[in-house]
Amino acid sequence: MFISSAFAQTAPAAAAGSDMFGSFGQLLPLVLMFVVLYFVMIRPQMKRQKEHRSMIDALAKGDEVATSGGLIGKVTKLEDQFLKVELAPGVEVQVQRSAVTQVLPKGSLK
Repeated sequence: MFISSAFAQTAPAAAAGSDMFGSFGQLLPLVLMFVVLYFVMIRPQMKRQKEHRSMIDALAKGDEVATSGGLIGKVTKLEDQFLKVELAPGVEVQVQRSAVTQVLPKGSLK
């Protein structure tokens, strides 16, 4: 069978309106996947980032915090990008504000 006869045996072209819907129909699963990914992954991540930023902005001297490195201590000094955390009496470390993962309830450290 030659290629010219194969073309002759193909189905006639569909109407222009249904071809337009066919093109949109091919994009529909991709659009739906993006919408699902947005609501399942992107939106919750943005919400967590916003909560973390507000927690960091609300830090005050005397707050008891936990860092991403596992250090737990009391905030003694606040600066723009850094803060000093007292881990034990007389032991202070300087950490980035973004390293604070949790503000502990008052009285957690004894």
